[in-house]
Amino acid sequence: MNREELIAEISKKAKVSKKDAGLVLSATIEAIEKSVKKGEKVTLVGFGTFASKHRAARNGRNPQTGKTIKIAAKNVPSFSAGKAFKSLLSK
Repeated sequence: MNREELIAEISKKAKVSKKDAGLVLSATIEAIEKSVKKGEKVTLVGFGTFASKHRAARNGRNPQTGKTIKIAAKNVPSFSAGKAFKSLLSK
């Protein structure tokens, strides 16, 4: 399912226009991104938790040359599925 298909599904289920559904989806994603960027967790009970995780600096290898390279530390987004979502998929 891509973004347009998701907007169409939201529109149909919520009985709103596709434009309104698209605005709501965009606002939701922006709010999640903003909170996670600040280091906050966003928990949607039953669905999952969006968070930011820190990856430590490490050594890697350039596959073309075989040389060792240093990979800088960085923060990356993560998602942990909730219990209800996991159980839905295991049926």
